[in-house]
Amino acid sequence: MFRQSNLRGAAIRPKDGDSVTVTGHVEIYERDGKVQLYVDTLKPAGQGGLYERLEALKRKLAAEGLFDPGRRRTLPMLPGKVAVVTSASGAALHDILNVSGMRCPSVPIVLVPSAVQGAQAAGEIARALRTAGSLKDVDVVILARGGGSMEDLWCFNEEEVVRAVAACPVPVVSGVGHEVDTPLCDFAADVRASSPSNAAEIVFPDREELRH
Repeated sequence: MFRQSNLRGAAIRPKDGDSVTVTGHVEIYERDGKVQLYVDTLKPAGQGGLYERLEALKRKLAAEGLFDPGRRRTLPMLPGKVAVVTSASGAALHDILNVSGMRCPSVPIVLVPSAVQGAQAAGEIARALRTAGSLKDVDVVILARGGGSMEDLWCFNEEEVVRAVAACPVPVVSGVGHEVDTPLCDFAADVRASSPSNAAEIVFPDREELRH
């Protein structure tokens, strides 16, 4: 890969053992019986295609206004009831219950269970969000999942999930992954949290502060 191609076309700095996808051309030197591959572009194998899909969908939804900051709603200071969309057996629910129990245990929580990983997860999450938004007296919906790889969190990038977040009739707090993770549902949510625990800290006020 010559220097100019490297400057223009290298998406990563490769190291021994990396799997990569390259484009370029092959030249054959008949005299010496040698074949040379000249590389024009280089990117990670596997995830490269996911990144391209992600960016294309992000541009499409942004153009429709789904990520417009003006759409974001203010959270109530003291919610009457909070719906949580997450796995019934995952660590995210445990974290949210722990934090809410310490901060403001009087606020009732209703779990709307959903798969948060796998081929069927996007459809389940979208349905769960619609259910959560229709529940009586629910003021806030928390969408949550713990950390994972890009593939693990991919369902939160799916178009039907992002649209369900944007269409929810009550404010949505997205607490998916960790600080470094920014799935597309974060951009459509009213508030982005860095983790499920942080989502609970944002939604549930501290009772001592309320007393003060």
